[in-house]
Amino acid sequence: MVRQNCTSATPEVRRALCRGGGCDDTQAGITYYFRMDEASLAAEACDVAVIGGGPGGSTAATLLARRGYRVIALEKAHHPRFHIGESLLPMNLPIFERLGVVEKVRALGVFKPGADFEADNERGYSTYAFARAIGKSPPHSYQVWRQDFDKMLFDHARACGASAREGHEVMAVEQLTPRASRLRVRTEGGPDYRIEARYVVDASGRDTFLAAKRKLRRKNREHQSAAIFGHFRGAEARAGADAGNISIYSFEHGWMWMIPLPQGVMSVGAVCRPDYLKQRQGSTLEFLLATLKRNAALWRRLETAQLIGNEVRVTGNYSYDATRMGGPGWVMVGDAFAFLDPVFSSGVYLAMSGAEQAAQLVDAALREPETELALLRKLEKRQRAAIARFSFFIYRFNNPILQEMFRHPSNRWQLEQAVISMLAGDLFDTPLVLRRLRLFRLVYSILALRHWRGWRAEHRYRLAQARSQFTGGNTPLDKL
Repeated sequence: MVRQNCTSATPEVRRALCRGGGCDDTQAGITYYFRMDEASLAAEACDVAVIGGGPGGSTAATLLARRGYRVIALEKAHHPRFHIGESLLPMNLPIFERLGVVEKVRALGVFKPGADFEADNERGYSTYAFARAIGKSPPHSYQVWRQDFDKMLFDHARACGASAREGHEVMAVEQLTPRASRLRVRTEGGPDYRIEARYVVDASGRDTFLAAKRKLRRKNREHQSAAIFGHFRGAEARAGADAGNISIYSFEHGWMWMIPLPQGVMSVGAVCRPDYLKQRQGSTLEFLLATLKRNAALWRRLETAQLIGNEVRVTGNYSYDATRMGGPGWVMVGDAFAFLDPVFSSGVYLAMSGAEQAAQLVDAALREPETELALLRKLEKRQRAAIARFSFFIYRFNNPILQEMFRHPSNRWQLEQAVISMLAGDLFDTPLVLRRLRLFRLVYSILALRHWRGWRAEHRYRLAQARSQFTGGNTPLDKL
């Protein structure tokens, strides 16, 4: 043990240490005790520590730094780094505007006017154009290389005043009081150090740092899937105004996507039930191509394309949440809190929307601590409500009843437009959209009763797959 003067520590840390009996205030300043390895670490004080440099973390860091807080954002990797999730939603655009990055996103992205799904018509697909949404969502979005997008947002947080650090991995967080947390940070090739923060925002993504440490993470018992994908050159784009659409296809074991990216690249992959991926034989490349051939319409657009670098990625463990979103002095946002199957491209929007709301929560909590728990409950309720609305469609997307509704869209009672609003991400605050989505669920339930045998068979199979465990991923996220 060594004695250490704590005059540089935050008041909250000093009080916590004195209450613990480890201080000596007979000196000039308060003295407290650490083990030798802890005492040797340099300490740095801040208002807010943000764990993770993805869209959620960068959003929270930007907004809190703009409010005048000392923010340290810690990303364990170095930008640019690979990440799946290239398709953005229209409801991201108002957040981009508030952050001041909308022009940067436009420069990075491919214009995305809508989404298309297979249909029994002359074209073979139906377009759900965002311009037809019934709410106030923007009429388009973008599709981006996530490594470039994430780097831009992290750099923007730094430009807005946050201390945005790459290659700095948080190894441990110790909460001393509701306004005093100590983080131990490891750096690449440099010394470890400590941060003393008044508030911690966990935006660590599928690392789920705080949820894992606090044993809050739970597997989704209703839905699990795994994905196999790659990037191709020379794939056939949609014609005309639909050229930037994300295209969604179905097959017997799940669904497939085609996402146009800059420089003529197409992201193509399949999200499958775990048991299907467990059956793969031969090389991963052979399995990907064999899987994509299972949908003739998709394969026609891909058969002359070339897989870039013959690189195929596989990732699993897709759906989970935490039992709570936060507590006094800490909050989780984005995938650190919950992750959904990506069929409706909800991940980036939920992360950035949640981070924007979390920034308001942190600001209020640091100024008026008595409001913190009520605001946290409100935020968690809001996020879970949006997740539940997306989940209704995600859980049933492979059900023949919902497949039929997508293949033969009808706008009676504005139900098709309500689905477009859902695809745009307008799931929080527009009463008309929420009413129409409740009506959509009622119509679905009636159809399920009429075709209850098919509904029951798919429902039982989905729940059985949710109990399955997939461990064959080869992305960094699968090595957690």
